Amino acid sequence: MLRLPETEAALRAMLTFDRPADAALSAFFRGRPKLGRQDRSQIAEASYGVIRHLRTLEHLAQGRAPRRLLLAWLARHGGVNLRQFGDEVSPVELEWLRTVKAAELSDLPAAARQDVPDWLYDRLLEQYGTKTEALVSALNRSGPLDIRVNPLKISREAAQAALIRDGIAAEPTPWSPLGLRLKDKPALNRHTLFLDGAIEVQDEGSQLLALLTAPRRGEMVCDFCAGAGGKTLLLGGLMHNSGRLYAFDVAEKRLANLKPRLARSGLSNVHPQLISGETDPKLKRLAGKFDRVLVDAPCSGLGTLRRNPDLKWRQSPQSVAELIDKQKAILGSASRLVKAGGRLVYATCSLLREENEEGVEDFLISHGEFRRLPIGELLAARGIGLEMEEYLRLDPAIHGTDGFFAAVMEKLA
Repeated sequence: MLRLPETEAALRAMLTFDRPADAALSAFFRGRPKLGRQDRSQIAEASYGVIRHLRTLEHLAQGRAPRRLLLAWLARHGGVNLRQFGDEVSPVELEWLRTVKAAELSDLPAAARQDVPDWLYDRLLEQYGTKTEALVSALNRSGPLDIRVNPLKISREAAQAALIRDGIAAEPTPWSPLGLRLKDKPALNRHTLFLDGAIEVQDEGSQLLALLTAPRRGEMVCDFCAGAGGKTLLLGGLMHNSGRLYAFDVAEKRLANLKPRLARSGLSNVHPQLISGETDPKLKRLAGKFDRVLVDAPCSGLGTLRRNPDLKWRQSPQSVAELIDKQKAILGSASRLVKAGGRLVYATCSLLREENEEGVEDFLISHGEFRRLPIGELLAARGIGLEMEEYLRLDPAIHGTDGFFAAVMEKLA
């Protein structure tokens, strides 16, 4: 049985939503070093489970008391039958749990029934119509663990065979030629392939963004919002460790997290650069010099709810509006780095049109020197059998990836 007091304490820390849920949980675990791996895994699963289903659980628990939310999740979603609660609950709680088990939710509004905020449900319904329920249902499930091979060190087939020999079930991802999807979620940070830099954890959708950037040997390439460098490392591998690859970011901590990954990867063509923002003087000196620029823009992250369910409670219409202004400024600045004939890729892990298509269309109106390239043709050229037209739109319910968007543009000579 789950350790209820510890899980209740972890959940209480996460429900403040004053920082990312994974940061709150990491801080909780650091304060309790004696918790074993299995306990940590169970606490994380239950805590994230509550956050995924918060609206319906609040309805059943008649409030946000962490213990009642947790007990309701265990009864409704955690596979715990009433007898298994045993002495962990009082007779009063047990009687309440009987009502929780039997409760019908059909009278709740659709947004509450599907565990998303009203504003987000309304926007998704406007975009996805009858597909909204399937999309939200997929977002409310935990995503699988995807990894990517380092093409400089190992083939996908060899990595798959090595993992299977070690008892880790792995299947090729359907779209990315470099990806493997693991059946379970083993700890990989001590596996030989990980320590050698032969594999990295990366969602299949994220892999496709780097593949669409399509860098070539000897080119000048820029990952404009590099973060911890997952796409940077893949770009470097696709360049066969040649040319120059700049990894820009405004957060020193994120770039610091890239360093050990970079050391494992074997890449020597990557140049991490801390910038103050999209107007940093470093960028002006590099204007018009890049063959490829990837902009994985800061966004609402609502396409990643399978892994970050707290984002649906931490984002708001106001925060999205602020992000849109930032995205416009970043895309405009990054575009100045592209040389004539070069490629600009704009991507987000959002599902919202205003962060995606609308931003690209506004950019193209004000930047006549760029034209949009058809995504479907670019994917086909790389042997990726995704049916797309103008844009890449990855849907967790259809494609099994996180929700990603991408547009590829070319600067005219």
